[in-house]
Amino acid sequence: MAAQLAAAREDAAAFFTYDQSGDAYRHWDVAIDGRIATVTMNVDPDGGLNPGYKLKLNSYDLGVDMELHDIVQRLRFENPEVGCVVLTSGNDRIFCSGANIYMLGTSSHAWKVNFCKFTNETRNGFEDSSQNGSLKFLAAVNGTCAGGGYEVALACDEILLVDDRASAVSLPEVPLLAVLPGTGGLTRVVDKRKVRRDLADVFCTSEEGVRGRRAKDWGLVDDIAPKGRWTASVREHAEKLAAESQRPSSGAGVKLTPLKRRIDESGYHYEHVDVVFDRARGFVTIMVKAPADAPPSDGDACLAKGVSFWPLAMARELDDAILLLRTNEPDLGLWVLKTEGNCELVAAHDSVLLAYQDHWFVREVIGMLRRTLSRLDVSSRSLYAVIETGSAFAGTLAELAFMADRGYMFELVAEPERSPALQLSPANFGLYPMCNGLSRLQSRYLGDGSRLAELESLIGSPIPSGEAHDLGLVTFAPDDIDWEDEVRLAIDERVKLSPDACTGMEASLRFAGPETVWSKVFGRLSAWQNWIFIRPNAVGEGGALKLFGTGKRADFDKNRV
Repeated sequence: MAAQLAAAREDAAAFFTYDQSGDAYRHWDVAIDGRIATVTMNVDPDGGLNPGYKLKLNSYDLGVDMELHDIVQRLRFENPEVGCVVLTSGNDRIFCSGANIYMLGTSSHAWKVNFCKFTNETRNGFEDSSQNGSLKFLAAVNGTCAGGGYEVALACDEILLVDDRASAVSLPEVPLLAVLPGTGGLTRVVDKRKVRRDLADVFCTSEEGVRGRRAKDWGLVDDIAPKGRWTASVREHAEKLAAESQRPSSGAGVKLTPLKRRIDESGYHYEHVDVVFDRARGFVTIMVKAPADAPPSDGDACLAKGVSFWPLAMARELDDAILLLRTNEPDLGLWVLKTEGNCELVAAHDSVLLAYQDHWFVREVIGMLRRTLSRLDVSSRSLYAVIETGSAFAGTLAELAFMADRGYMFELVAEPERSPALQLSPANFGLYPMCNGLSRLQSRYLGDGSRLAELESLIGSPIPSGEAHDLGLVTFAPDDIDWEDEVRLAIDERVKLSPDACTGMEASLRFAGPETVWSKVFGRLSAWQNWIFIRPNAVGEGGALKLFGTGKRADFDKNRV
């Protein structure tokens, strides 16, 4: 039965999209009261995304998290007056019991890993918003909070726990399931909440968790409140957080209308992004198009453009394409990044973003771009940038070249004026940090401050192929004689390599420099969880994840590997 469910899920993935209408949600209720939005988790047990499990006790699967992601995204753009999001539960005595164990137990390895990655990105998105002047988040934990439920709370700015002698927070994955908390729980407990390591060890190996005063004393929650003062305490904490947000207290928002997208056998086709498959050779070309028109004059004019404002429209389309490719096309392991259009128009839009980044709408657009580029960074696919005549790798779009594992730039020696050029803008120097906290150029030239200063002096000037190569902005700059053969061989050689080894290598090389909570989640945690998810102690016939709920104890292989 488990094998049949996994096969059915893999078949369904061929047609899987992340679309949400925003009109109604099956698992969440949203209420807005001035500066505070209350998002209440009330999971429909029969609303699982796939057959074979019940979403009991406010447990969640990918479908539940897709709705949460959509809610937060819409609050960012459609309700500018909201400064704080309160996450709470509509179920008595249960806040959230975490990811649904039966869903995990019957899912394919790829489904489990993609599920964890998407939920990680949603949680990181809470922190990204908070750190950049947007939404603040309060976890109003009004019942037992376990596993992934506590990880949702950990991503919030503050955690308020009801002190009712029964409600506890816990990360029971290690003792119950022989896996790790999948969305950053281990990292956030010690790195973000600064819980002492020995106490964290006790906490993460305890099935029952920690309650009330001890949870506060250990640093697992920020505050506790008795049931008699619960409503007032939630309001007090939420109002304080809302006051810290830079979002306006009133104003019209922007409706996130459905994407205009066509899916066919050749790929995914949008207005500003075109994805084309080459199944015979095993790669995908992602073409991102520069804007066709000049940017609006100021922040209010950008707001008036709404979803048609090019940076937002392009980011939404690229984000959707990344998610569709991750889920539906696991065999296409190399993504070739290309751009086309007018570099000057990209640079002009960058200038508007930078000049009006304190405007709430422009700030949210920059956040959308930042998170979308990060989603591309952490995708487990090889990334090649191919820069040809007619390319528009300028400013924001140049980030695609700088994130690539390799960059190939065409050089027409006989007619240099027809060769492509890169163009830098101030946006390349910190507007879109990676998950390690550095810009892509800082990561590229780690420890070489003089090179960054040199590049800043070139902002706004076209950088031709030869100079781009000498500066280290691209890997190779073949001339017109070698171009087609060199790019073809580079693609064909890459797709022949082990995808497992490439994923590990790329993740190790992309995020040089300091570690952050996010880089640990996507690097260290993802690597270990990926491995643990295929180990017999977790998913073998006698593994803890497989046996959960059967009443049988796991039979562990005691060898440490």
